[in-house]
Amino acid sequence: MEVDETYIGGLEEGVHGRQTDTKALVIIACEAIEPGSVIHTDGWEGYGGLKAMGYKHKVTVLSRRRQSPSDLLPRVHLVASLLKRWLLGTHQGAVSSEHLAYYLDEFTFRFNRRKSKSRGQLFYRLIQQAVAVEPAPYKAMVKCYAATNGAKPQPVGVTCIK
Repeated sequence: MEVDETYIGGLEEGVHGRQTDTKALVIIACEAIEPGSVIHTDGWEGYGGLKAMGYKHKVTVLSRRRQSPSDLLPRVHLVASLLKRWLLGTHQGAVSSEHLAYYLDEFTFRFNRRKSKSRGQLFYRLIQQAVAVEPAPYKAMVKCYAATNGAKPQPVGVTCIK
């Protein structure tokens, strides 16, 4: 399993380097990946706790290689670039941070069904998913409304991309 972090959004003034929460990465790995699995990452020290959590950790230090990161960790960089291209192309980059989790869910849904042999079942699966989860009214999804009545967006959880 290849694991890497990516940044979605524009440049933030005064922020340099990785601003990723190390604990969050390890928690996500624990929820999405079976213990004992091989996790292939770049050389960032934020992934250092994976071995202690029962994973086999394969490290490829990208800065010392002549190859591009997308050659060394091809699958994870492919998914990240497809996501960013989809957000920019389909949504013209107009994705607010308040709705990002819902856009990521949609991307995951579409990505996992991209090679489906029964494309006609896409709508059926969408309806099936809609019935399986609690409704999320617009006011619960928008930050300005949610802040006034204490409502929180429906948790997205960890979704594995196949």
